[in-house]
Amino acid sequence: MAPREIGIFALPLALAPGELLPLHVFEDRYRDLIADCLERDAAFLVLYKDDEGTREIGCTATVSEVLRRYDDGRLDLIVEGSAVVEVREITRGRSYTTAIVDDAVDDPDPGGEQAGALDAYRAFAAASGLEADDDLEALGGPVSYVIMSRVELPGAEKQRLLETRSESGRLAALTGLLQRGLESLARVEEIRTRATGNGKVQQPKSG
Repeated sequence: MAPREIGIFALPLALAPGELLPLHVFEDRYRDLIADCLERDAAFLVLYKDDEGTREIGCTATVSEVLRRYDDGRLDLIVEGSAVVEVREITRGRSYTTAIVDDAVDDPDPGGEQAGALDAYRAFAAASGLEADDDLEALGGPVSYVIMSRVELPGAEKQRLLETRSESGRLAALTGLLQRGLESLARVEEIRTRATGNGKVQQPKSG
């Protein structure tokens, strides 16, 4: 797709393609942005923002559902991530910030990383009570994005995945994150089990 101008919604979180995200819109500039997007059936850009500033790679989003309109103009929305893009130039002239963006260049080859990432995802889903799709590949698009849209990840980690511009790199990083998540879940379960038993560990019987 050719470079195009798009409104920016800066948040302390990252959005993945295919992910559904609830948003509470209360700032005037973002109310204007969403109103324009709804009127023109247009997308906007979610960019990750933290103490280090606003990033230049993010995910476009469209309004999937307006859940509630408040009397004072606030909105509750569900938005859906679409495509990973890169900011080329910041533009102005509206109440909200806009930018010229282009599709982020990506290497779609999963290499030999896909099977390991899928195994790690299914194990993590089973351990955490998530519903895991039987065939993520059949859902279309890079498998890394499908996994990212289904697993809750820290914003900084998800942003690093978005900035990794190869499918094999994202899958390898996801495998590591999911395996560490499994280890954390196992530790939590061990602590819960010990707490249930008042912290006592049964001693082995002597022969």
